Amino acid sequence: MKERVAIQGYIGSYHHEAANNYLGNDIKIVECDTFKTLAKSLAKGKVDKAIMAIENTIAGAILPNYALLTKYNLKVVGEIYLSIQHQLMVKKGQTLDDIKEVRSHQMALLQCDKFLEKHPTWRVVNDIDTALTAKDIIEQDLNDVAAIASRKAAEVYGLDILASSIQTFQDNFTRFFVLQREHNDYEDFNKVSMRFSVPHKAGALVDVLNQIAECGINMDKIQSVPIIEKPWEYSFHIDITFEQKEQYYELLGKIARKLTDLEILGEYKLGKK
Repeated sequence: MKERVAIQGYIGSYHHEAANNYLGNDIKIVECDTFKTLAKSLAKGKVDKAIMAIENTIAGAILPNYALLTKYNLKVVGEIYLSIQHQLMVKKGQTLDDIKEVRSHQMALLQCDKFLEKHPTWRVVNDIDTALTAKDIIEQDLNDVAAIASRKAAEVYGLDILASSIQTFQDNFTRFFVLQREHNDYEDFNKVSMRFSVPHKAGALVDVLNQIAECGINMDKIQSVPIIEKPWEYSFHIDITFEQKEQYYELLGKIARKLTDLEILGEYKLGKK
C-alpha cells in the first residue's frame, strides 16, 4: 500500500513537487484546501505524512503554520528546500499573442510582477492555488488564459510553457517540513526544531541564547509567535544544528530549568539548500 501524503493545494503544486523530491513518486498524494485541513488530516490518521511550507526566502515565515504544529501535536521528521521557479503556461497551440488573462495564486503573481509589467494588456486574476489555475485551463478548455505555476503542473496537465523562470528574484526558495504524528527514532540526526517560552522578565531569552552558543551549537532560525491567551507574550520556535548529539543533550540539561515550557518538534537530518 502506498504511503499517503497530505499536501496543501493540488496535484502539480509546489507542495506536490516537494513531496516527490523528498519521498519519491511512489506515494499517494492527498490534496488539502488549507493548511488546517492538512494538519487535521495527519492528526486524525487519515494520512501517513504531510508536507507543509514553513517559510520562504522572499515572503518570510508562515506564522499560522507554527501554531498548527503545536495545536495538532505534529512532529517534524525532515525538511526540504525547493527552488520556486514560476512558469507561464497555456493550452497547447496557444501563443503569447493569444493571452488575454493570467491566473495564479496571489503570491506567485507578486513574485512575477516585473514580468507581468511587460504585458500591461493582460488581465491579472488571483486564484487559490497555482496548480488549480493550470488544471482549470484544461478542464474549462480556456483558449486565452495563461497560468503561472510549476513545471510539474505543466507536465501533469499537458500545458505548453511559453516563458520559464519568470519570477523577479531568481533565488526564491521555500522550506517545507515533512511531518508525522510521531517522532522518528533517528540514530543519526544533526538538526532539531523546538518551541519554548521563557519567564516574562529581562534577560530570560538572552540567557537561553547564550547557553546555545556556549554549547557550540548553531542557531539557524528563531521565530517569535504570539501566545494568544497571554497578550504581549511570545513563544519562540528555533532551529539548531550541531556536529555531535552530545552538544544537544548538554543544551537540554542546561536550559530545561530556565524555561516555562519546552516542546521538541522534531529531531532530523539537515536538508540540502
